[in-house]
Amino acid sequence: MKIDFDGVQAFVAVAELGGFSRAAATLHITQTALTRRIQKLEHYLGLQLLARTTRRVEMTAVGREFLPQARSIVQDMTLAVERLKDMSQRAVGQVVLACIPSMTTHVLPAWIREYAAQHPDNRIRLHDGSSNEVRQAVLGGKAELGVAVQGEAHPDLIETVLFADPLVFVFRSPHPLDGQKSVRWADMRDKDLIGISSFMATRIFMDYQLSKRGIRLHGNYEVQHHATAINLVAAGVGSAIMPASAIREGDRPGVRSLALTHPAVKRKVVLLQRRDGVLSPAAQAFRGTIERVKLAF
Repeated sequence: MKIDFDGVQAFVAVAELGGFSRAAATLHITQTALTRRIQKLEHYLGLQLLARTTRRVEMTAVGREFLPQARSIVQDMTLAVERLKDMSQRAVGQVVLACIPSMTTHVLPAWIREYAAQHPDNRIRLHDGSSNEVRQAVLGGKAELGVAVQGEAHPDLIETVLFADPLVFVFRSPHPLDGQKSVRWADMRDKDLIGISSFMATRIFMDYQLSKRGIRLHGNYEVQHHATAINLVAAGVGSAIMPASAIREGDRPGVRSLALTHPAVKRKVVLLQRRDGVLSPAAQAFRGTIERVKLAF
């Protein structure tokens, strides 16, 4: 059913202001246009809402009965439109973001702190998962934005490279490599390596880059998440290879990281959104925050 909002608004204005001239001035239309709106509404309803004479206008019995509902329709619509205008002008609302867990240690908190300072009333919902899960969340409309490791391009996604994230060697001191500034892949003792699952995007990318150079690692341990690997390193179980963004000097007592060279392997972290999607004002503001906060590793 199509509701003639213009007609309902015109009827309420005439009823509350007591005449066509004042109602027309309030709505910023001519009296002729106002009359046409009322007539169109009455024709649609098949009922007369206003009784007009040359001197005055009065509501009919049906009009008096309809006025409370009509007034509620106009008020609800006005509030809804004002709320949308507020969302547009101040980017008010909720952001749903999908993100790989390795970003939640330092990178994502930096974005959220900046965003919250500018939009303190906004709500953020986070879906953390693998790069593939992040892509599926954005494609399926469960998240407006996604942060993942660059992978195979998808025709329905826009991928914007945010930064290059080098892989580093993480170990607990004391260690034979203490005092060095970097380490070659070939110099690592891989028997005590804590590896990330071969199903994770970072591991797939690393193995591909190393295999091109004839390098292959065989660790005794495998975990699903970088946070688990860091916990095991801190406990002295072994060493790990992980993105520089996932750990910083001083995060854990005695845990250090060294640059990996020959080759230097860097994964690319990308921002995802649907190609045919339109971001909400709140999500658009969060995207602006991500692009504004520059990170280096």
